[in-house]
Amino acid sequence: MNPLRSTAHYFKNTDLYLLFLALCCSAYSLVLVNSATATDALHDRFMLIQGVATIIGFFVFIIMSLIDLESIKRYWYILLIFNVAFQLSMFFFGTNHGGNRSWITIGPITIQPGEIGKILFIITFAAHLMLVFEEINRWQTLIQLGIHMMLPFAAIVVAQHDAGVALGYILIAIIMIFAAGISYKWVFGGLVFGLAAVPIVFQFLSGYRLARILVLFDPAIDKLYKDKDYYYQTAQSKIAIGAGQFSGSGYMQGLQTQYGKVPVNESDFIYTVAGEEFGFVGALAIIILLSLLVLRLFYVSFRAGSTFSALLTVGIGGMFMFQSFQNILMCLGMFPVIGVTLPLFSYGGTSVVTMYAALGVAAGVRMRVKPSWLQK
Repeated sequence: MNPLRSTAHYFKNTDLYLLFLALCCSAYSLVLVNSATATDALHDRFMLIQGVATIIGFFVFIIMSLIDLESIKRYWYILLIFNVAFQLSMFFFGTNHGGNRSWITIGPITIQPGEIGKILFIITFAAHLMLVFEEINRWQTLIQLGIHMMLPFAAIVVAQHDAGVALGYILIAIIMIFAAGISYKWVFGGLVFGLAAVPIVFQFLSGYRLARILVLFDPAIDKLYKDKDYYYQTAQSKIAIGAGQFSGSGYMQGLQTQYGKVPVNESDFIYTVAGEEFGFVGALAIIILLSLLVLRLFYVSFRAGSTFSALLTVGIGGMFMFQSFQNILMCLGMFPVIGVTLPLFSYGGTSVVTMYAALGVAAGVRMRVKPSWLQK
């Protein structure tokens, strides 16, 4: 087969909207990371890793779009076991970063299993939901799904102490169950149970995790903790975004950004960089790009050719949506600082490649949609 013809055929049938939006996000990301790390001695390394991750992500997008996951969904339980074991492996191979043992270091490369595991979880949960689709509102079914959801969640919390990444699994599961047609009585019951469980959960939170939540409601509480300033990142982020006003301080002109006032602003607080240096316009551009991505993912789900594919794409859309909400609200001081990256924008090879892989899965669903006259 002619390679040029095959390539042309591929790009004619793949979801170019998803790919174009992802590349736009990556281009903007490189601009922001360049500014965020301009005064860092490892600036060139940051840029190299982010650029290489984007290139790898592009090819991973293509590879994942060519894999028909319908053919492996029957082995979902094997993938679930592997995912849980993968997360628990951090007990033995994990490297501590910022209090979380959530990284595997291989020479100069670091890998975050919790991020990779999100795709595996979405695949397994979509396959499980498909099997119980007709019985979604039975309490026995919901217990099974709850166990499925809690296995990787517990593995991450116990082995990695990374509540931010673990929370993403629960949010993804919730939107997938909702899309599967769960009754509103269960939704209401879940909300009541969740609210009732809050005081109990607070009893099990360690000091610094509890502090990160409480300071959002009363910054003065921070003075009670002598070991660390838990409100510092949030306060500096809000100052930086406020200083940007409508059009920003100018590229590489932000005082908070260029003088390192906001820790890890190339990763967790990349939105702050956009807000300070490009103002409301630059921050809104990020929201628009990510919103278009999420809407496109939900559209692909709506047009999917099978229940499994539809739930798969809903899960991916939910991952992008919730992670974007978590990160942006965190930068605005409306959500605890839990180390969640902004999809496709934050610095991080694992995060970037994982997001491109997820979009590739969605593009594969779109490529395999049958014409309406064949679906009848």
